This record gives sequence, structure tokens and C-alpha cells, in this order.
Amino acid sequence: MRNILITGGAGFIGSNLIDFLLKEGNWNITCIDNFDDFYAPEIKRRNIQNNIEDPNFKLIECDISDSKKLFASLDGPYDLIVHLAAKAGVRPSILNPEAYEQVNVKGTLNLLEFAKSKKITQFVFASSSSVYGVNPRVPWSEEDCVLQPISPYAATKVAGELLGHTYSHLHGIRFIALRLFTVFGPRQRPDLAIHKFVKSILNDQPISFYGDGSTRRDYTFVGDIVGGIRAAMDYTKSMYEVINI
Repeated sequence: MRNILITGGAGFIGSNLIDFLLKEGNWNITCIDNFDDFYAPEIKRRNIQNNIEDPNFKLIECDISDSKKLFASLDGPYDLIVHLAAKAGVRPSILNPEAYEQVNVKGTLNLLEFAKSKKITQFVFASSSSVYGVNPRVPWSEEDCVLQPISPYAATKVAGELLGHTYSHLHGIRFIALRLFTVFGPRQRPDLAIHKFVKSILNDQPISFYGDGSTRRDYTFVGDIVGGIRAAMDYTKSMYEVINI
């Protein structure tokens, strides 16, 4: 059995990852979530309700930006960390940038400090395609070293990647940053487009759209994201790498 710490494990992507790993059958999973009220906490509790009684699953309710509580709450040995917890959403981050900095930057720093203190050498970080911002070079490539984020949320994800590079260099933590491109699928957050579209259709209501209707966007199925995260958990080809998913 391997021991894994998953932050944000009750959320959309995290809960799907946990279901996948429990089916693999060789993981002891510690899930951290603070059940932030960005959307209804009962949705997140429902995401993991079938796992609560599983002997290989442990839930810790904790805010990752509270370093003292974080360190005090985590008592087991961990082979790796998958860090999915974050304040999400581009538009809300413009209204409350300080809250995003607190969770996404300070919270990530706290987890890297925890990894350093416990000698955890594999760290998978959920970054975002939003870090590319207004970069005109398409398709976006991980080789583009000049990022042009245009929201506080995106800037905090860039900061997380850079902190990961620093801790990889200084402390030998393998840091794999996965830039996720708009994810959809079962348990998708209710604030996201596909969820809103389907809800409107089911309720026989019109779908709102913005701009002149010419916008196009690709989406990534959550099962493919989970597969990418799972591969990153065993990735050893470099000590620091950024990968688009």
C-alpha cells in the first residue's frame, strides 16, 4: 500500500481521482478539504459520501492556508502529495484577489514546506491553462517561457509553479505542474459552463451567452484529467516539469 495526501479531495476533480485510486486498491488516501462555500459544501460532501466508511480513506477538514493546523492535522507518512485545493474562478479572483493569494500561494507554500519537513519527494500540482493569458502564440506550448496572465487567479497559479521550481531546486522535491484545460464531466462545479448549459436545457430555459456568439472552446473530460494526474504520480523523468493536459 502507498500513502497519498490529496488536497481539495472532495471537489470535482479530487473526488473523481479518489474514486479511481480506491478502485486500484493499493492506496491509503488522506483527503484534505475545507468545504469552502464558493459553491454549496453539501455538494462536495456528497461527492465523497460513498468513501467515508472505506478503511483506506481518511478525511481531514482543514484550510491549507493555516500552516499550524495543517501541520498538526497531518500525522501519517506520505509517499506523495497531489495538490488540487485552490480558490477557483477567474472572475471572482478579480473581486477578491487577497483571498486567492492567501489560499493559492500561501497554501501551496505551506504544503511545500510540509513536503520538505517530511521528506516527501513527489509533488503533483494542479495548475491552469489560464496562466497563458493573452499569449498570442497558439496552440499554447509548455515551452513558452513568457506567460501573460490576466487575472489574479492565473497569477497565483504561476506563483505556485515558480514556488515548485524553487523547492525542487533547493530541497529535491520532484514537482510536476499540470496545466489543466477547462474540465467537464460528472460532479462539475455548478458555476461552470457545461453544468449551466445542461441545467438550463433540462429546465427548458434559454442558455445565456456572452459576446457575439463566435467564441469557441475545447473542454477536457474529467476522466482524462484523472488519467493525467495518475501518470504524473509515477513520473520520474525530470525533477521539475510543466505539462499541458
